[in-house]
Amino acid sequence: MKFTLSWLKDHLETDASVDEITEALTDLGLEVEDVFNPADRLKDFKLGYVTHAEKHPDADKLRVCKVDTDEGELQIICGAPNAREGITVVVCKPGMYIPGLDLTINVGKIRGIESYGMMASERELELSDEHDGIIELPSGAVGDSFVDWLAENDPSKVDPVIEIAITPNRQDALGVVGIARDLAARGLGTLKLREDVAVPGDFDCPINVSIDEDTLDGCPLFTGRLIRGVKNGPSPQWLQDQLKAIGLRPISALVDITNYMTFDHNRPLHVFDADKVSGNLRIHRAKGGETLRALDEKDYAFEPGMMVISDDNGPESIAGIMGGEGTGCTEDTVNVFLESAYWNHVQIALTGRKLRINSDARYRFERGVDPEYTLPGLEHATQMILDICGGEASDVVIAGEVPDHSRAYRLDSDRVQSLVGMEIPEAEQRQTLTALGFRLEGDMAHVPSWRPDVMGEADLVEEVARIASLTKLQGKPLPRVTEGLPKPVMTPKQRREAMARRTCAALGYNECVTYTFIDQASAALFGGGDEKTMLENPISSEMSHMRPALLPGLLQAAARNQARGFSDLALFEVGPTFHDGEPGEQQTLISGLLVGRNGPKDVQGASRGVDVFDIKADTEAVLAAIGAPAKVQILRGADTWWHPGRHGKICLGPKKVLGVFGELHPRVLQAMDVKGPAMAFTIWPDEVPMPRKSGATRSALELRDLQAVERDFAFVVDADVEALTLVNAAAGADKTLIDGVRVFDEFIDGSLGDGKKSLAITVRLQPSEKTLKEADIEAVSAKIVEKVAKATGGVLRG
Repeated sequence: MKFTLSWLKDHLETDASVDEITEALTDLGLEVEDVFNPADRLKDFKLGYVTHAEKHPDADKLRVCKVDTDEGELQIICGAPNAREGITVVVCKPGMYIPGLDLTINVGKIRGIESYGMMASERELELSDEHDGIIELPSGAVGDSFVDWLAENDPSKVDPVIEIAITPNRQDALGVVGIARDLAARGLGTLKLREDVAVPGDFDCPINVSIDEDTLDGCPLFTGRLIRGVKNGPSPQWLQDQLKAIGLRPISALVDITNYMTFDHNRPLHVFDADKVSGNLRIHRAKGGETLRALDEKDYAFEPGMMVISDDNGPESIAGIMGGEGTGCTEDTVNVFLESAYWNHVQIALTGRKLRINSDARYRFERGVDPEYTLPGLEHATQMILDICGGEASDVVIAGEVPDHSRAYRLDSDRVQSLVGMEIPEAEQRQTLTALGFRLEGDMAHVPSWRPDVMGEADLVEEVARIASLTKLQGKPLPRVTEGLPKPVMTPKQRREAMARRTCAALGYNECVTYTFIDQASAALFGGGDEKTMLENPISSEMSHMRPALLPGLLQAAARNQARGFSDLALFEVGPTFHDGEPGEQQTLISGLLVGRNGPKDVQGASRGVDVFDIKADTEAVLAAIGAPAKVQILRGADTWWHPGRHGKICLGPKKVLGVFGELHPRVLQAMDVKGPAMAFTIWPDEVPMPRKSGATRSALELRDLQAVERDFAFVVDADVEALTLVNAAAGADKTLIDGVRVFDEFIDGSLGDGKKSLAITVRLQPSEKTLKEADIEAVSAKIVEKVAKATGGVLRG
């Protein structure tokens, strides 16, 4: 949207400078994209007076002039035909930049005589295309600024042009009057309200207008009138200057008036040559296939449903977008039909896009114009035509009516201050809305017709804040909800999950995020797949049930990778699983999967497959990271998808299971199409006890200053006795003194007896109060032998 400063001052009485206006516009939400001020390139030029002029001795068309300037008399050689003694001119001194010539002038020698500058023409200063002679000024003193002279005598030549960006919700700013209204509300001047005019009709309009019933939703209101006896010549200079300044080409008085109204009041109009209209005008929907040659000299074919304006011969205008060439106005036009209508913005936008027409009318109608200004806009344009082109106007013909746009919203002054964060008195809020055209009745604000973007109380808050200027906001720290240190943002459960992810990644696992939906067969392998977890409307047959565990998704990922040649995998996932269909009947698990080799071949060409002890170490590392106790029990008896002899449950007791690790059952791997063996773990982080202390401080480091003692024991037990049973029994002999038990040897030989084996363990004793004596060690050793014998039936090997 472009406009000039003088155009703005037609609607705003202000003494504000261009910089103050542009700064305020951007702050109001009307971002200034460019400012072109012609005075900037003319500010160095001063007036001079030619005191003497004579013919150049070596050139018939050149004259040697003596020019009085603010720096004394200068000799200037000029070839202009009007260069003569006794005229006031614009002097360009050496070192000045000439915009029209794109050069910096220097002292020169022309035909042997030096010239100390030049006297400029209008084209050389980019004031016009005139270049037949230098500028002659009827007034002005030597040394006066040329910019000041233009501002006083020909202000259009130095009229600044401001261009702003219009957001889709600010339709009212597509007219200069809307911009002036915002600036007046900000306090940069006083809004000049244009008085409503009602041009009386001198005769009945011979052209009637009708709107088809099925088109009233697209054109609720159409007004028009005939003006006869007009003289359509060039428009006045002031109007041409305004249009040229914003990049429009003056065409004729009638067309220029409609363009002026489009930019002045955001009111697009159209004028038909009434003598070329056959019969009456009808606004209707196209049946499809009709064609029209528009004013842009292009042919357009209408699709069914598009709105057109037709006379008895057919379509004459693309409604709200562009008129037809057949009824367009020319210099010979004498009688015109002036149209002002209100069109539905959605239907205008659809038609414009389909026909690929971009026009100022479409741009405004598809964003929204003031419906109540439809008839007043017609009256104002009529008055302009009568003033400029003469003629006499008929009565106004009206079809339809102004659509009901009335709405009001409550202004809550306290809420405004709360949302904006500024101290804005209620009186100032009401004054702001009133200045913007809102009508206040009590605490209800009635929205003006030119603001279709205001659709709720929040928009009232925005208007108040916009005018008050958010640049006045002062930063204030938020009040503390609680005294002291703020509580952590993450819950202990979230911190555990994050630590589990970090630990698994540090161990070399890759995180997977799999679907929470799996197929029924896979869910059944892991204890699910029943009706409780079945989806009512699954997106596919392979996603019919909620997953009972994370391992099915990891195994499916492993199978896909193996099918593509990636056989060594380390995958993990942290996420929810479901054991019933009711809310809350779910739990978060941490699961990992190892398949293939534990690493690449070494320099000897050897590598081994992953085993139970690899996955056990990883499980213990994750448990330690999330705060599980160091002393735990490892028991058998996990679910059926684990290998019956190659797994372990990590427990704090028979019923307190923290996790399971081990090898997956071959039957499960075969069903999931995974080439095994495969090692996995599952951890229940919710089962890990929370620390007793909730503070962020760590407990004191406990160092033992007493020597630890290790003793080895070898027991002969039955061949089917598990080493774990023996280790648990030995560890339970003295839970305070025994720090650890580990197996370091297994021996099977016929010398031990049929069905027998030897298991050797190391027991580490760590005293905390006094150094152990031999008697103390012997007492603990006796307890160990007793516990192992009772649990396994084993005896010390001789």
